[in-house]
Amino acid sequence: MSDHAAKSPTILVIDDDAEIRYSLTRVLGSRRYHVTEAASGELGIAMVKKGPAPDLVFLDVRMSGMSGIEALQHIRSANPKQLVVLMTAFGTAQTAIEAMKYGAFDYVMKPFDPAKVLSLAENALKAHADLRAVGDYKPTINADDYREGIVGSSPVMQDVFKVIGQVTASDVNVMITGESGTGKELVARSIWKHSHRAGKPFIAVNCAAIPDNLIESELFGHEKGSFTGATGQRLGKFELCDGGTIFLDEIGDMALATQTKILRVLQQGDIQRVGGTETIRVDVRILAATNKDLEEMVKAKTFREDLYYRLNVVRIRMPALRERGDDVPQIVDFCLQNLGKQRKARVSKVSPEAMAILVRYRWPGNVRELENVIYRSAVIAQGDAILVKNLPSEILEAVGERGVSPTEASPVSDVIARASTESGPHQDNVRTLEGAYDFIFAELSRGGESMLVQVETALRRRALQACAGDVAQATRLLGMAPAPTVVAETTAPRKRATTAKKKP
Repeated sequence: MSDHAAKSPTILVIDDDAEIRYSLTRVLGSRRYHVTEAASGELGIAMVKKGPAPDLVFLDVRMSGMSGIEALQHIRSANPKQLVVLMTAFGTAQTAIEAMKYGAFDYVMKPFDPAKVLSLAENALKAHADLRAVGDYKPTINADDYREGIVGSSPVMQDVFKVIGQVTASDVNVMITGESGTGKELVARSIWKHSHRAGKPFIAVNCAAIPDNLIESELFGHEKGSFTGATGQRLGKFELCDGGTIFLDEIGDMALATQTKILRVLQQGDIQRVGGTETIRVDVRILAATNKDLEEMVKAKTFREDLYYRLNVVRIRMPALRERGDDVPQIVDFCLQNLGKQRKARVSKVSPEAMAILVRYRWPGNVRELENVIYRSAVIAQGDAILVKNLPSEILEAVGERGVSPTEASPVSDVIARASTESGPHQDNVRTLEGAYDFIFAELSRGGESMLVQVETALRRRALQACAGDVAQATRLLGMAPAPTVVAETTAPRKRATTAKKKP
């Protein structure tokens, strides 16, 4: 084997059809990949176990002897990080479900489009590189150190922590503002846990989730027969929370009539149940939160000015996640460690490329959206790490719209993306075409890559995108010779192996 081949990614093709093996070898070999072959699942498994393990395996589903699904299970059992692409002429739901269930990276339909095969191989090999990089992954935090659930070390979060510490020693009312999903309730719970009321109840009420005709009963209780359906006496949240802390979330959605009764609690410390005449004393600390502009609501007379000033004694503003992007890796680690403790996912790592995308994304849903994305990605990840391919498509598209295409990343596009964010002499150069060329050439030369092959691959991909996947049109656009439209040729240049059996 030549030195060049030794440095090239290795791909094992497992198929009992000699024509398929030969055709795939030709197509994959055109990209300098080193391709080996196995004529059966059993032989392919032996080659993977004997090693060195290939970077990627193309595996047929229907073969004589052991099936592709069985071979997949054996291969993944022997090497859980082995990437396998299944090949099938039968695109049934069962095939797709079983392929992903047993850990296939992807599957491709026969007959093959060479561009599709090359794109799939490139993406898989990129994932393989990601997995190697993940081996050095070290969590940035220990989740046990963040029992409050509020994660972050950015300057804006340090300011939040300071104010929380300052208000815990008193019973002052606190208004917590910020966009939805920033963690306002976590702040309220943290204030309660560190206050002298920590041994008493903490009750959270989502004012936006309770209809106006029911919220007074929910907060203050009601007497039997006070309205239709009131079949007995009911204690309200304020009465149940006596001595403790009540958190009124989304208070900007509270009706004016209810605002008046909240003001009475703040001024006089008593309540009346709906339909009742008895005045009941309560000792409750009120923490409130909103994602609305209460100052504008006061001007519009949709929120009581006197209540606003009563609640807004101290304000804590929770920053949006896009304002503290440096905290994203810590929040990701916190989520993964918690998922591991709850045994909801076996994933404990994130590839550097996936983490870079998470950091660049704007997070309109803030921390809540990030937590959801990590959970979703961890569930579908096939190993112990979240890779770029595991991230939701909407996030990949959003990041790609800003000049980076993570779904189809290549060494060339990675270099350009990295150059645009690095400091140093290249930062200015990449703004010009010549500067970009110089940077790409230097990077690829240091990594031992073939610049011509990588640039050609990137151009082919962009041409296919521009031509909506039309291979013939894309090759004409680039002035290249058209590639064959089917990998499995009807007339193979070499004889079919005598042991190969014809597929149904």
